Amino acid sequence: MINEDTLARHYAQGNVLEAITAGIARLGKTPQTVTIDDLAPVDEFHVGGREATSAFLDQLGISGDDHLLDIGCGLGGASRLAAHRYGCRVTGIDLTAEYVQAGNTLCAWLGMADRIRLEQGNATVLMQPAASFDRATMLHVGMNIADKQGLARGVWRVLRPGGVFGIYDLMRVGDGELTFPVPWASEPGASALARPDDYHAALVGAGFEIIGERNRREFALEFYERMRGKAAAAGGPPPLGLHLLMGPQAATKLKNMIQNIARGNIAPIELIARKPG
Repeated sequence: MINEDTLARHYAQGNVLEAITAGIARLGKTPQTVTIDDLAPVDEFHVGGREATSAFLDQLGISGDDHLLDIGCGLGGASRLAAHRYGCRVTGIDLTAEYVQAGNTLCAWLGMADRIRLEQGNATVLMQPAASFDRATMLHVGMNIADKQGLARGVWRVLRPGGVFGIYDLMRVGDGELTFPVPWASEPGASALARPDDYHAALVGAGFEIIGERNRREFALEFYERMRGKAAAAGGPPPLGLHLLMGPQAATKLKNMIQNIARGNIAPIELIARKPG
């Protein structure tokens, strides 16, 4: 089992809000003028960023009347996009207190605090009342959760009948040895990668039916090729980007992840499941 404190320390940087504030200043913006699009490069911590989030969320049938649970919300980038795009309410949970505090500040900057509440919490021990959400999402979180069965059972409990659970995780698709560190783990013992079949078993075992699946490997490789081209043209990383969240090993973590994808060992996979009712 992955230790919660170790996991939280892996992600915490200690100065993430200050780094974002400095980054928006380099863009010529302030907390009063920054937009949701300005923040996109830093606050969507998963393969494909905003582009991937949009394509993923559009499959979930979210409406303005829905209450969405964003599991492992990080800084709340996907939460804000969902609230902005569909007009829904969002509750986000994340283990890392620094991310939650910074994310709530970003929501306030954008005038979205009335629709989004980010809380510190454990994805495998959901404290929310039963049947309190219409939709649930998890973007690049399962790689740090060994107990996929417990996770699925918890999400089943808090979803209303007919609710939809969307997962966008990096998953094991090959048998080759992985190179570390990667964005979600500095060493193998901190990684809980699983195969799509393992997710299927956990979801179906909890009572869900699988209604969609898509492998995003080619998209991921194309996306990072575009990123490399932009960084080379700009002579370095942008003012806002995931390097602010990954610390001094950011370049190594990204390079290793891309190599693991290119070798066919892992791939970003979308899974959509529904709670009957």
